[in-house]
Amino acid sequence: MADPKGFLTTPRQTPARRPVDVRIQDWREVYTEFGRGELERQAGRCMDCGIPFCHNGCPLGNLIPEWNDLVWASDWRAAAERLHATNNFPEFTGRLCPAPCEAACVLGINAEPVAIKQVEVEIIDRAWAEGWVPPQRATAAAAGAGRRVAVVGSGPAGLAAAQQLTRAGHAVTVYERADRPGGLLRYGIPEFKLEKRHLDRRLVQMLAEGTVFRCGIEVGVDVTVGQLRDDYDAIVLAGGCTVSRGLPVPGADLDGIHQAMEYLPLANRTVADRLIGAGDGRSGPAVSSRPARGPAISARGRHVVIIGGGDTGADCLGTVLRQGAASVTQLEIMPRPPERRSDSQPWPTYPMIYRVSSAHEEGGERVYAVSTQEFVADETGRVRALRLVDVVPAGRGPETWGAASR
Repeated sequence: MADPKGFLTTPRQTPARRPVDVRIQDWREVYTEFGRGELERQAGRCMDCGIPFCHNGCPLGNLIPEWNDLVWASDWRAAAERLHATNNFPEFTGRLCPAPCEAACVLGINAEPVAIKQVEVEIIDRAWAEGWVPPQRATAAAAGAGRRVAVVGSGPAGLAAAQQLTRAGHAVTVYERADRPGGLLRYGIPEFKLEKRHLDRRLVQMLAEGTVFRCGIEVGVDVTVGQLRDDYDAIVLAGGCTVSRGLPVPGADLDGIHQAMEYLPLANRTVADRLIGAGDGRSGPAVSSRPARGPAISARGRHVVIIGGGDTGADCLGTVLRQGAASVTQLEIMPRPPERRSDSQPWPTYPMIYRVSSAHEEGGERVYAVSTQEFVADETGRVRALRLVDVVPAGRGPETWGAASR
């Protein structure tokens, strides 16, 4: 194991967030740098459990105790190799994953869990800085026996499949209907959660490995499935879930009502264009000539209501605050969760507890246990108000909740 007494002597510590009044003026990531020595001490809190439940908590099965031990021993390069053994893109997961591994950490039964997510992101950031993440090209023998493969969609699933197939010797072409590759990573996740330089750096690596990107091409429109079947030996379907789910209530079609996946991509495109225009250089590889679709929807000076209290709602919250919204209210149909895990969600399950993301820290009001019944229009046909009802318990469990007049 790492430090035999680390879990007893070292308290959990994570990087501080930049001051709110500073970070809402820009689109950079919100966390400050974390010292290498402190990170090694945090890794030393890992107990190298006989049955590491963090493996079960991690959807990728990351070898968490192994790279914790290597970081504590200052063998960062070996830690990066073990991290990449199960994860193509730890710089993405280390920033975006909700860390169910930490909820499953044995230390978390009666103390603060190991800061697994922070260890992960620090490993990969140092690996890139030290030049330990070179392109991995297939051998000539493997490439000679490879097949032609089309991957439809360049989100994280499509990119991971394309990289693994390319490294195995196959000739891989990734089709993306947007103007730049990355899918949700590019236009769904705001810059303050994932600076796109991390994505672009991986795409450059994939290009060097031999993966081909064809952007601005929508499969089924610009190229048919029949053409793909004729041109390739195999097709990987890795499309995203971009079909939105509206509210079946009166007034849902009023002006001023937008789906998150309509609003966020346009906002992120605008941010990307500003960064490029400012000489930031974050254009990304494989850019098509297809223009960005539609003008950005701006929240500047507006009173905004966000329906939904999850991660996507938080992404919208941080974005509208940076755009200069006059006020923001976020609605959630479920009651406010408890501060600590309830008896119905015991360790090592991922608990529904009250969490404050960086966006929630920046502003806005959170309203729980309400359901939207109607959108009310002004004289011009634009939404001006929402009619809500309180959602109250009608039985013992959340599944029996019902509505009551507000």
